[in-house]
Parts: sequence; structure tokens; C-alpha cells
Amino acid sequence: MECSRLLCSSPCPATPQPVDCRDMNSDDLLQYLHRHIPISSAMGITVTAASPAAVELRAALAPNLNHRSTAFGGSVGSLAVLAGWSLLRIGLDGVSPVPQIVIQRSSIEYTSPIRADFDARCQRPPDEIWNRFMQAFERRGRGRLKLLVEISCDGESVGHLKGEFVAMISD
Repeated sequence: MECSRLLCSSPCPATPQPVDCRDMNSDDLLQYLHRHIPISSAMGITVTAASPAAVELRAALAPNLNHRSTAFGGSVGSLAVLAGWSLLRIGLDGVSPVPQIVIQRSSIEYTSPIRADFDARCQRPPDEIWNRFMQAFERRGRGRLKLLVEISCDGESVGHLKGEFVAMISD
């Protein structure tokens, strides 16, 4: 898949024709994540929502079990980071060259054991915060954004991740 925009930083040889990423949907995001971030496939991640306003990812419990038959904390953290990363990437649609996005720091709080498939939802911050991030990115080629990712299981909150993500112009 060779994409010129949104979520597409390198060619994906498995897709025969170019894909215009302006209309990326949940299926396109899932395909990108599984192809470029292999742990997402191994974790049984699916995309339940993907837009500039919010991203929600779901992970299957079975491949993410710990020794107590609940979700392994590292898997929960990985899902939450991936939800924040995906929201930021969708929000940078149209930026050229495609920026690098990394997590600089994070903290996670678990409030309940997770005994079923689980979700991570990240909503775009208020416009004032987003616009400040974009101004820094445009001015310096680097911007930092703090995101909150809510983690839930069966509709109940089971924790949250606070992450600081950095987007920078690719070399």
C-alpha cells in the first residue's frame, strides 16, 4: 500500500494499487496498524472507531492474559498508547512529509482487573490545546501533546493512561 497521507509513512507491498488516505476508515486504520505495528495483530486489536475527534481500539482478552487469567498490564498499556498514537496520527492528516510520532512519557492507573475484551478510547483535546500543539509543530517542526486515554471493559472504566506524545518532522 503506498499512501500519500494519513497514517501512511512507507509503502506496503501487499496492496497492489496506491491508496489515497484522505478517506481512511476504521478498516484502513486496522490494516495499517497490523501491517506496521505487528504487536497490534498479535494482541487481537480491532478498531471500533476512528475519526479526528476520537479513536477507540479493542483488544481480545485471550492473547493478553496474565498468570491470574486477567489482562496483562503491559498489553493494556500498549493498547492505550496505540489509541493515543492513532488519534494524533489521524489529527495530522495532510501534513507532509508524514511526521514521526512517538510517546515521550506515560503513566497508567489500573482501577479494576480486566476479565474480558477491553477498550482504549482517546478523544481529541479541546481546540485551544490542539491549536497550541499545531502552532508549535508548524513553527518548530516539533510539537508535544498530552492525551488522556480511557480504558474500559464491558462498558465500565478500569483505568486510564496519561501520555505525552511528540510529533516531529521526518527527515
